[in-house]
Amino acid sequence: MKENTVITVSRQYGCGGRELAKILAKKLNVKLGINDLSEQDLLELENTVHPLTLTFMPFHSFGTRMGESSRGMFLSEASVVRKLANDGACVILGRCADYVLEDMPNHFSIFVCADDEYREKRGKEVYEGKTLKELDAENEKRARYYNYYTGKKWGEASNYDLIVNTSNASLDKIADAIIEYINKVQE
Repeated sequence: MKENTVITVSRQYGCGGRELAKILAKKLNVKLGINDLSEQDLLELENTVHPLTLTFMPFHSFGTRMGESSRGMFLSEASVVRKLANDGACVILGRCADYVLEDMPNHFSIFVCADDEYREKRGKEVYEGKTLKELDAENEKRARYYNYYTGKKWGEASNYDLIVNTSNASLDKIADAIIEYINKVQE
């Protein structure tokens, strides 16, 4: 894999996409978006990324107001996504990063999904007893946010390089398959 490869991961709520992104970052020995930044790095981003607005939220709070973000916040988040991608190889989770980086060389966008039975089971076991209805409500928020800011349809296959379904294989095996796919494409 090329040293400046950036992987963006969008995902249905409850499919294991966050865990998959963490596994990918670990296997590739790269940063996972903002999660691997130090407190000093986060403060620097908060103070240098513009535009800063009255609705600006610190970057360590990404996603807490999904669907309610202002245009200024979206632009700030997009600036952070670009800065992280320009700083080197990484995995970026959510925040319309696939759209923000769509013209970047060595960028691979992944959409992670799962069948309802798998998501419902994970909702109970991993997400503190959330029902499929609650998981779907979060997906509706994600879709509205993505559709509004990108003008594209969230989860539509043509918006991504690869779509993976986590229902029938381990996240570790899926991460290996994603890495193999990227390596083949970059040959």
